[in-house]
Amino acid sequence: MDGAGGPGEGPAQEVLRSLSQRLQVQEKEMELVKAALAEALRLLRLQAPPTSLQDAGIPAPTRDSSPAAPPGLPPTCSPSLVSRGTQTEVQMEPSPGPPGLSNGPPAPQGGSEEPSGTQSEGGGSSSSGTGSPGPPGILRLVQPPQRADTPRRNSSSSSSPSERPRQKLSRKAASSANLLLRSGSTESRGGKDPLSSPGGPGSRRSNYNLEGISVKMFLRGRPITMYIPSGIRSLEELPSGPPPETLSLDWVYGYRGRDSRSNLFVLRSGEVVYFIACVVVLYRPGGGPGGPGGGGQRHYRGHTDCVRCLAVHPDGVRVASGQTAGVDKDGKPLQPVVHVWDSETLLKLQEIGLGAFERGVGALAFSVVDQGAFLCVVDDSNEHMLSVWDCSRGTKLAEIKSTNDSVLAVGFSPRDSSCIVTSGKSHVHFWNWSGGVGVPGNGTLTRKQGVFGKYKKPKFIPCFVFLPDGDILTGDSEGNILTWGRSLSDSRTPGRGGAKETYGIVAQAHAHEGSIFALCLRRDGTVLSGGGRDRRLVQWGPGLVALQEAEIPEHFGAVRAIAEGLGSELLVGTTKNALLRGDLAQGFSPVIQGHTDELWGLCTHPFQNRFLTCGHDRQLCLWDGEGHALAWSIDLKETGLCADFHPSGAVVAVGLNTGRWLVLDTETREIVSDVTDGNEQLSVVRYSPDGLYLAIGSHDNMIYIYSVSSDGAKSSRFGRCVGHSSFITHLDWSKDGNFIMSNSGDYEILYWDVAGGCKLLRNRYESRDREWATYTCVLGFHVYGVWPDGSDGTDINSLCRSHNERVVAVADDFCKVHLFQYPCARAKAPSLVYGGHGSHVTSVRFTHDDSHLVSLGGKDASIFQWRVLGAGGAGPAPATPSRTPSLSPASSLDV
Repeated sequence: MDGAGGPGEGPAQEVLRSLSQRLQVQEKEMELVKAALAEALRLLRLQAPPTSLQDAGIPAPTRDSSPAAPPGLPPTCSPSLVSRGTQTEVQMEPSPGPPGLSNGPPAPQGGSEEPSGTQSEGGGSSSSGTGSPGPPGILRLVQPPQRADTPRRNSSSSSSPSERPRQKLSRKAASSANLLLRSGSTESRGGKDPLSSPGGPGSRRSNYNLEGISVKMFLRGRPITMYIPSGIRSLEELPSGPPPETLSLDWVYGYRGRDSRSNLFVLRSGEVVYFIACVVVLYRPGGGPGGPGGGGQRHYRGHTDCVRCLAVHPDGVRVASGQTAGVDKDGKPLQPVVHVWDSETLLKLQEIGLGAFERGVGALAFSVVDQGAFLCVVDDSNEHMLSVWDCSRGTKLAEIKSTNDSVLAVGFSPRDSSCIVTSGKSHVHFWNWSGGVGVPGNGTLTRKQGVFGKYKKPKFIPCFVFLPDGDILTGDSEGNILTWGRSLSDSRTPGRGGAKETYGIVAQAHAHEGSIFALCLRRDGTVLSGGGRDRRLVQWGPGLVALQEAEIPEHFGAVRAIAEGLGSELLVGTTKNALLRGDLAQGFSPVIQGHTDELWGLCTHPFQNRFLTCGHDRQLCLWDGEGHALAWSIDLKETGLCADFHPSGAVVAVGLNTGRWLVLDTETREIVSDVTDGNEQLSVVRYSPDGLYLAIGSHDNMIYIYSVSSDGAKSSRFGRCVGHSSFITHLDWSKDGNFIMSNSGDYEILYWDVAGGCKLLRNRYESRDREWATYTCVLGFHVYGVWPDGSDGTDINSLCRSHNERVVAVADDFCKVHLFQYPCARAKAPSLVYGGHGSHVTSVRFTHDDSHLVSLGGKDASIFQWRVLGAGGAGPAPATPSRTPSLSPASSLDV
């Protein structure tokens, strides 16, 4: 351990030596301060007030003619006085020189910013009140940071899965809102200039402090110092504005069948329409840009939060989609709403019910007999409000409280638009809608409750379908199909007048073991039913006579939805988020597959358009990015949180939430290595560029280093990187494979000499010119501009630099993917912003040739594949990127 004494030394000697070293550091600091101030005063006396030295014709002082530099000042630097707002600093401007590790002076040991006596660029714990000396020649005054509780990355497993998705996002967005407002308005900050105060220990406002050879930013009041590479003479020469590259949504993997209904239909064009996250997908089976069997996709992206239900207009072109409630980045509520849009042009035609629904839109239905003039909506409020709307005008015609029990399905009778049926928990309701057509709010809705009589009342009635003769079939949680027919009500029934028409049960058939999740009326008049527990599809003829059946394989889950395609083709959505295609005679095969729980692990193949994902559903999946299909998947038995391909592509390492990590053969899918390091979750695994080492970042604050065989199949412990004061979040290897840069949960930036024995590099200044094979660390000079105002340090989950080093992709906690120019070394840099995910975006990665970007949704379990447009070819970026018109941070584009 660093600082340990000899065998005969005791604690007193260690304390004395530490105090002596600290005193020496302070003495050197005082010398530097005096020298720097003296030089600054000298320059002020030489300067004429109206003009600079150059304007007056006086040659600027050179290094040879100027007085001796202060002790410890780099010979390549000349001091100049810079004033910004209310803050005046001595800025050291590096003179041109070849980049290298020898350009900077050695930094003194120890400092208040460093955890446990080590020097970090993050805000570690402080053991004294002295400022971190950093490289000599820097004048700065920093309040000692105080440690605050830091949220843990990948911490969703510690909370209930049913509570976390919206709670985390709403809590984070709400807290960010106040702080963003605080930092965005000088009035609310009492007129303070953003650059004049680093903020208190509890402040979430990012603050940037330029010091010539370093840049300092603040997260939660903690200073993070990043040294400017020697090749950059001025930050003004760095690129500004958003990147010339853009993203276009190419493919969406997954389907929301696990917890939603009314989610699968076939349009007149033959396209299948379904949804996942905030995107409604229009999928054309077979052919198309996806190649044989891959089909093609189009996407409606008008929603601002997760879509929960669909309805298709009788014309087979128009679609209604309802979204849930949410919050935006500023904490403002996003109200539930229904969009009516054209599936051919993907243009929104009508926005219905903005401000009228609570929590979300649970069920939708178009009327049929009058060419879809009306839309019925049931929201997710406590009373499950039932409302009828004029589709063309977007006006509400009638509204009534439905029931306090959940409503799972709604529909207009195809023979009479005044008859509406709803079903759900322990009920079937028959509604009569009268009057109010064309007069907003004047219509009335009256309810008749379905009476089960001698038949057992089921716990749930998830689905129903109208038959051509006017009868209604319902499927329930007992596995029964009930036939409801029109009849005159019994005058002796309490509360019911005689001679009034009502519905009663006329037949019952036991169809499935377990619940019936879906019913579908086919064009030939037969009915299909889909079972939950037994996963059977059964075709029923007149009188509910079973004609034919098929069973869905277990690994696809239960039947969630059924839609009739072209000819005899059927589309089946399952509870394990798969979309199957086939028929009862030939069976079914998957055309769309996805994960079923929160995703965190993502890596792309080193030379193929393939990528691998893992998450809380314990599935490890390899995806074919060209064929848009699942190549294979295996059950990890534990939660997978991170993964990385060996440079050979032959094996892949996967980190689990128990401290175990596996190495699997990508062809045979066999586990070739199974190792455990500690008992806490692993957040990052990364092979070195030459494949000789594997680095594993753990939540026990350590980085474990392993030597790896040439084929990646065998590994042996090489060492440990010990020095972080919080859990490891991100790490990258240098291009030569000898060094590591790492980030931690308390915003540290540390550098490690792996080849030299996993040693911590205390002089971080010497690492400023090191080149990195990948850039996924979220803290560093080259990417500090991606951090928004008001950030609390957890708002950015993932970052990835493209292989050609032109752009940086960022995944944030507010459902967005950002694209920045690289290097992104300007405070609050503008970006291109892309929505579609319905939960925090957990990871982003470029494919090997930078043709695509892959992003993972958290709780929405979605995988988006974006096409990168305007990349300008492969190869490293030019030394001086082309300048683009600068945009203010507030004018980031939402594409």
